[in-house]
Amino acid sequence: MRKIPKIGCACEKPTQSYTEYRSSEVGVDHTNGRNAEVMIQQCKLCQRIWVHYFVEFDHDSNSGRWYKGIVSKKDLSEITPENAVEHLENLEWYVYGGPFFENTITFGEGKVNVDL
Repeated sequence: MRKIPKIGCACEKPTQSYTEYRSSEVGVDHTNGRNAEVMIQQCKLCQRIWVHYFVEFDHDSNSGRWYKGIVSKKDLSEITPENAVEHLENLEWYVYGGPFFENTITFGEGKVNVDL
């Protein structure tokens, strides 16, 4: 498990209006028909790099959920759409939210819930 300190930056508890990121698309994770969007985001305030994983199932608008966790610069080139979930699950903590969680944004650890 990777030790990652919480530093109190706004990117740890983002609101829907928080847009202080530089973003780049990694691709789509088609595992189990998820068609999840995977992005890399860098906070403009603290400069930390995050992997952002978003999945929503077409038949259920309340199924949308996202997870994001810190990525070190040395691990950045290793992140793919297919291994993003594994990366998140191996972190000490990540942040998650979305309609599936009643739009609550909170910290989590361990298994991420990305399948039906």
